[in-house]
Amino acid sequence: MMLYVEILIAAAVAFLLGFLWYTALFGKIWQEETGITDEQARSGIGLTHGLAFLMMVVIAWGLSKWSYYHPAEDQNLLHGMFHGSMTGLKYALPAVAINYLYQKKSLKLFLIDGAYIVLVFAVTSGVQYALKLYEHVEPVAS
Repeated sequence: MMLYVEILIAAAVAFLLGFLWYTALFGKIWQEETGITDEQARSGIGLTHGLAFLMMVVIAWGLSKWSYYHPAEDQNLLHGMFHGSMTGLKYALPAVAINYLYQKKSLKLFLIDGAYIVLVFAVTSGVQYALKLYEHVEPVAS
């Protein structure tokens, strides 16, 4: 049962990171690069935020599986952030890059969104490891 709480907490932290990232830190630059107006950004915001949070829950759930392979004493924020950032760099960032290459999006937009997705993976995994609520499970031999 605690696993679900960790997933929701990690998703909430990632969601808050997104709020900060796309408002105070890079909001105006992101809007210029995407061509999205303030009015367009506000349109359907409840649905957009709801679905974005759901996707963050899915990411957190997927990342939660890595920690099962580490004893609780090895689980901490930095260890989790390492695994999360490596997963983001190896899987999420290349997927974003492929889409941006075909869509002819700017390098500036790719750097904003790409850095964000890697940070989401790092923070999401780090939070889950820091909560240390997992039990160590031996991997199943294939």
